Amino acid sequence: MVRWRCGVNHLLIVGIATSLLITTSFWLRCGEDTETQSSSPLNTEALLSDEDDDDIPDDPIIPSLPVNQPPDSMSPQQQQQYRQIECRINDEYSVPCRREKNEVYLPFSFINRYFEVYGKLVGGEGGDDQHFDWQHSYSRVYPPHDNYTPEGVFMSFAHYNVEVRDRVKCISGAEGVPVSTQWGAQGYFYPIQIAQYGLSHYSKFLTEDQPVTLTVEDAEDGDVTKWSFNGAGSAKNVLDTDTNSRVIEFHASESLSTPEVSLTLPSDASSNFFLSFDIKFLNNGSVGVVLSVDGKAHQTFTIFYVRSNVMISFKGSEIFYGIGSNTKWTSITRDIQTDYIKGMTHKYSKNKKKVSRMTLHRLVRVDFYGSGHVDNVVLRSAHHLAQFYYAADWLMRHQDHRGGWPITVTRKLADGQLELAPGWYSAMAQGQAISVLVRAYLRTKRRDYLAAALRSTAIFDIPSSSGGVRATFLDQYPWYEEYPTTPSCFVLNGFVYSLIGLYDLKTVAASSPPPAAAASEPGRLFDEGMASLKALLPLFDTGSGSVYDLRHFALTGAAPNIARWDYHATHVNQLLLLSQIDDDPLFVSVSQRWIGYMKGKRSPHN
Repeated sequence: MVRWRCGVNHLLIVGIATSLLITTSFWLRCGEDTETQSSSPLNTEALLSDEDDDDIPDDPIIPSLPVNQPPDSMSPQQQQQYRQIECRINDEYSVPCRREKNEVYLPFSFINRYFEVYGKLVGGEGGDDQHFDWQHSYSRVYPPHDNYTPEGVFMSFAHYNVEVRDRVKCISGAEGVPVSTQWGAQGYFYPIQIAQYGLSHYSKFLTEDQPVTLTVEDAEDGDVTKWSFNGAGSAKNVLDTDTNSRVIEFHASESLSTPEVSLTLPSDASSNFFLSFDIKFLNNGSVGVVLSVDGKAHQTFTIFYVRSNVMISFKGSEIFYGIGSNTKWTSITRDIQTDYIKGMTHKYSKNKKKVSRMTLHRLVRVDFYGSGHVDNVVLRSAHHLAQFYYAADWLMRHQDHRGGWPITVTRKLADGQLELAPGWYSAMAQGQAISVLVRAYLRTKRRDYLAAALRSTAIFDIPSSSGGVRATFLDQYPWYEEYPTTPSCFVLNGFVYSLIGLYDLKTVAASSPPPAAAASEPGRLFDEGMASLKALLPLFDTGSGSVYDLRHFALTGAAPNIARWDYHATHVNQLLLLSQIDDDPLFVSVSQRWIGYMKGKRSPHN
C-alpha cells in the first residue's frame, strides 16, 4: 500500500504492520500469479530468455479498479476509522482508497500495475509470522561463485529448465533436443534453444549430486528371467556380431494393441524417470513405456517410441514420439516425465489444470514390438550428460557450409517494422553453440567438436546486409547481431552471449593445435567486440533499468525498448561474468548500479 501524508507533496511506501493485517488482507490483491523457479519464489522463468521481445508487456496502468467496501466483520468504529476516499490519478482516472487520520492508503493491486512492483502475503493467515514481501523486481541475479572457465558452469544456466517451457513443444524423439513453437506453431529446431538446453544440462551435471542409477538389463547374466511373454512373443540372450557383446534378441508382433515381450521395471525405482537403452531394430519395431499416474483415480498411460518421423501425437491414453527409421545400433535416453507432461499438455491444451493434477508415479514396464536387439536398459534419476551431448551432436549435424546454424522461421521485430526471412543467422546462436562445442571438445577431446566451433566464426565477419551477423554502430563500432535486421537493433544480451562464446573458443584454441590462422580468429573477434561493448554500454543505461536494444537510435520515432526484469537480470549476470575475464572496472561499476535498480534505486536528478 502507499500512504499520503496530508500537507506533504510526495507519496511514501508504507510497510504492512502486523496490527493492520486484518484491514490489509482485504486491500492487498497482488498481481496474477506468475510462473516461478524453485530457486526464487518471486521469479518468473527468469533468465530463460530465448530473446522473444514480442512478449514485453503493454502499458500496465489500469484505468479503473473496483470499489472495495469495508468488510462486514469490521465494527462501526473500525469502519469509521478506515474511511473510503477517492484518489484521483494524474487527473485522468480514480481509484478507491482508504483514509486513516492523516494517512491515505492505496490498494496494492493498483500499485502493482502502476509502478510494476511485486508483492505477496507470506506466512500463515492471521499468524504472528505473517508479513508482506515487497520486491521491485521479480527476477534474480546469480553472482558467479567460481572464476569462469570454458570447461566450467555456464553463467546461471544450472537454474534453467528449457524443456519445461511452454514454448517447447516436446523433446524430439529422433534428435533428442527441444522442438520450439516460439515463432511457429508447427514446431521447428531453434539453435539458441538447443544450445541453452545443452548448456543447462552441462551446468547441472557439474553442480548437482550424482544421480541414482539402476541397471535393469545388461544381458551379462546370460538369461531372460526378467522378461515376460504373451502370445508368440519370445526373447533370448545372444551374441551381437556388430558390438561383439551379449544382448537380448526379441521377437514380437509389430501391432501395438497387445504387448508380447515385456521387461518389468523395479517397483522401488519410483523417482527414476530417465530411461536409457541401446537398441537395433531388425524390422519395423517400437518400444512402449507403461507409466503409473496418480490423479483423481489411479491410471496407466503408455508412451510409444515408434520408427517414424512423427513429432508427437496422442490417442486416448497413448502418447507417440517418432524416433526416426535408423536400423543401426542407437543409444536412446528419454526423460519420461517430460515426455509424459508434453504429451498430456497437447492432449489437454485447453485444460492445463487437469494435467497438473495427473502426476507421474513410476515406470511400470517396457514393452518391445517387432524384432531387434536391446542392451543396457538403465533407470536414472537424471542423465544430464546424455542431454548435453544430444545438443552438441545436433549442432555438429546441422552446421551448414558457411559455418552457421540458420533459423528456419520468419522473425518480426518492432511491431513488424523489421523482419527476418527464414534462413537468417543469429550471433547469439553462434556464440552459445560455440560454448556447447568447446565444452564437448574439452570433455571428449574429439577434434571435430573444436573444428566445428572454429568454422562458426566466419559468420561474425559477414555484414548483416549480406546475410551475416556483423553490424556497425555509427560507422565505428562492430556489433554481432542477435537479430541481423536492417536497420540494426544492437541487442545487448545476444551480443554478450556471442562474446562469451568467442572467449571460450579463443581460450581453448590458444592451447590446442589448430591451424594458426583459425586459432587467431576468435581472439580478434572477441577483442573487437569487447572494445565496442565498453564504448556503447552507457547507452543501455536508463538511470532506473536497462534497455534491451538500441532500436530507438535506428528507427525514427521509436521509443526505448526497456528490458523486462528478467532480461535486466541477464544483463547483470553477463556483466558479472565479464568482470572475471576482463579487469576493466566498468563491468563491476555498471553491474552494481544495475543491481541497485532492481532494489528500487535510481540515478540522481540534476
